[in-house]
Parts: sequence; structure tokens; C-alpha cells
Amino acid sequence: MRWIYSGVLFFFSAFIFAQQSVSKNDSISIVTKLFKQQDDWNTGDLDAFMEAYLNTENLVFSGSSGPIYGWKATRDRYKKSYSTRQLMGTLDFEILNIISLSDSVAQLQGSFYLKRNMEDSRGFFTLTWLKIKDQWFIISDHTSASH
Repeated sequence: MRWIYSGVLFFFSAFIFAQQSVSKNDSISIVTKLFKQQDDWNTGDLDAFMEAYLNTENLVFSGSSGPIYGWKATRDRYKKSYSTRQLMGTLDFEILNIISLSDSVAQLQGSFYLKRNMEDSRGFFTLTWLKIKDQWFIISDHTSASH
């Protein structure tokens, strides 16, 4: 039984130590793109907001209603759920952590606050970013919201 515990501890230790900091340039690129998304949202431009997502059928958005696959389906979900400026409100992101999973994959954990005239919304998100030709794009978005 002791060897099982040691093996599990070794596995998780190796995983934790394998996670590395994202380079300064990559961090700046990711954060810049994230805050451009925030600005695009706050001006009501969902099409510009969607530019941060990789335009592929491999994109996955996971929220309270389950996963949605594909860039178009994700855009359609946003346009249906936030069809007016009043529903969109004002969005504020906070970055909690960014880690490198490989040279071309990074993960960002953050929180959001959506201020609206109606009920406000807040929650947390985990974004997996993929680097393609020196550009970072969101390939997976897992967002959990509470009101």
C-alpha cells in the first residue's frame, strides 16, 4: 500500500513540477488578447470578441448547459445569450494564473464580473490557449457562473 501512495505522490509531483511559467512575451500576448476581448465585449462587438477563439470545429466551450463544439456554435451561443447591450452589460476580467503546458499550449485561470442593470453575474473560467504561427488563440473555454 505504501508503494501505491509513493507512486501517486511521484506522479502528481512530476505533473506539478512539469508546469512552467509562460514566457514574458507569451504572457503579454495572451493577456493583451484577453483584455482586448474584454474591451470588445464592453463595446458590444461580439464578432471582434470571437477573434480570440481559434476558428475551428475543435474549439470547445463548456458552461452550465454543457459543452458546445465549434467556433460557429460558440459564436451563436454568445449572440443568443447576449443579444442586447443590456444583456451584455460591462465585463471585467481578473487573471488568477497562467501556466505553460508546452511551448505551444498555455492555460489561464481567471475570474469575471459582469455588471448589468438587471442581475449581475460573476464566476471563474479556465482558458486553454494554443499558439499557431506566433499567435495565441483560445481552443477551450470552461466558464462557470453564479449570479
